[in-house]
Amino acid sequence: MKLGPMDKVDEAQVIAGRGIVGNADQGGRRQVTIIEQERWEQLMRQLGTSLPASVRRANLMIGGISLIGSRGRILRIGECQIRIFGETKPCERMDEAYLGLREAMVKDWGGGAFGEVINDCQIRVGDQVFWEK
Repeated sequence: MKLGPMDKVDEAQVIAGRGIVGNADQGGRRQVTIIEQERWEQLMRQLGTSLPASVRRANLMIGGISLIGSRGRILRIGECQIRIFGETKPCERMDEAYLGLREAMVKDWGGGAFGEVINDCQIRVGDQVFWEK
């Protein structure tokens, strides 16, 4: 089975320098994409709609931490370390899901972030999320 960007799972194996095992995107600087749960919910309220977060097509959804301006920082999800390379810009598929979503996501890192996996590990729903110092 291939793990796609919209497949919901409770855990995933990640490999340093590659990304999520079974994911179509492997290697490069965009090994994982991450969105904030709170930011997604804010966008839904702003637009007056209720779309599932899977519409965003990100690999990981985190809560309780902001991705804004995180370029160059190391995000920890449980034992996993992810070096953030930049902001994920929303594509035209966002407007296919809901007209105006793409424009709304442009501000304040609404599309989330992307980065590379630094270490081999398992990520699980409920893992603690924090920034390394």
